[in-house]
Amino acid sequence: MTIPELFSLQQQYFAASRTKDINIRKENLKTLKKALNDHRLDIYKAFKDDLNKSEFEVDASELSMCIMEIDYFLKHLKSLSKRKKVGTNLLNFPSKNHLYYEPYGVALVIAPWNYPLQLALVPAIGALAAGNTVILKPSEYAPKVAEVLSVISDYFEDGLFSVVTGGIKENQELLDLPFDYIFFTGSTNVGRIVMEKASHHLTPLTLELGGKSPCVVTATADLDIAAHRITWAKFLNAGQTCVAVDYVYVDKKVKDQLIKKIIAEIRKGYFDDDVLSKDFVHVVNEKQLNRLLGLIDQSKVVFGGKNDGLYLEPTVIDNVAFDDKIMQEEIFGPLLPIVEYDNFYDAVEIIRKMDRPLASYIFSSDKKEITYFEENVAAGSLGINDCIMMLTNHHLPFGGIGKAGFNSYHGKYSFRIFSHEKAVYEKGRIEVQTKYPPYTEKKLKMLHSITKIGKK
Repeated sequence: MTIPELFSLQQQYFAASRTKDINIRKENLKTLKKALNDHRLDIYKAFKDDLNKSEFEVDASELSMCIMEIDYFLKHLKSLSKRKKVGTNLLNFPSKNHLYYEPYGVALVIAPWNYPLQLALVPAIGALAAGNTVILKPSEYAPKVAEVLSVISDYFEDGLFSVVTGGIKENQELLDLPFDYIFFTGSTNVGRIVMEKASHHLTPLTLELGGKSPCVVTATADLDIAAHRITWAKFLNAGQTCVAVDYVYVDKKVKDQLIKKIIAEIRKGYFDDDVLSKDFVHVVNEKQLNRLLGLIDQSKVVFGGKNDGLYLEPTVIDNVAFDDKIMQEEIFGPLLPIVEYDNFYDAVEIIRKMDRPLASYIFSSDKKEITYFEENVAAGSLGINDCIMMLTNHHLPFGGIGKAGFNSYHGKYSFRIFSHEKAVYEKGRIEVQTKYPPYTEKKLKMLHSITKIGKK
């Protein structure tokens, strides 16, 4: 079946109102959950082949996120979908008003390679829960996971949930179609292309992009906790995480201590007798590896820096300046630059002048510092004395700001972005005649009284 034929089939499926019933949506989510459990072993093998991701990391950062999102909607979908009564105003009194959540129609989800299951299915789950049909385009750089996703799509009726594999050609063909909603996760450069394509059809969209997420460590921080959590957050998935710590910006009074503790954490977590753990995720491909190697200034490396094929060691780089090459782009790999500062408030001002990232982090024991950071550093989300974990809480929205993207998802926020919030107004027989002609002085005074025009 061609891509236009597949799109037409989904349009027909949606037009038949086969996704409107809440109970049917729940059954679709249960089907997805069953498919994931049926193919767990296939998923593990696919991740091993594509990224060398261990079973533990697959469960912790991929499967669990999908299962928890499904369970959330199975529990809350009825209340999320319920018509919500709202009030009226004097101009429309008396009247009844409510909000009705209706699906957009056919949704396109374009997923990246770094978390090829989670970042494909979590938005797709939200789209299905809201009553849309979904065409999912996984990344060609994680081909084995894409194959499993194709098998999972066979669990569904034709026209409800489909997977299109391939590369740039298929992406372009999909983006030329008049989808009702587009959800894209990936780089800022590709995000611009997606947004331009969406504009041709005035298609609403969500962009989940990235950026250089800073992690500030102040002199008041608990350095043991900071080193432990930063190390995990940076080198999870070999640093190929959109909300990974991109660089550490640390008070020079505690910099050397922090570096020693980070190196100790790396040795403990990722090495066995100076040999890199067999569970460490490799860089996705040679192109990305060469890009990362080009960012390393070996004269500033204090730990790591070597590679064996696609396996690149966790690498700590000290004495980094903001004009260094490694600070000119999002790293998206296992390289951790360390930048020092003299004054906390000056450091915040420097961060404020940079592009707004998907996440920002601070480790501090000083409430004043934390509050100042929260109020003055714009980012998609903020982690205080921890990193990354905010995106595992479905009560919090996850999304970017500025060049890091726009719109948020997870939990109820996914339901909202994949639903049109339709305003419904119902007027009874009784009404004030003020708005109808002829317009008299008395009616004008009444209008001013209601609207407060002319009142200070």
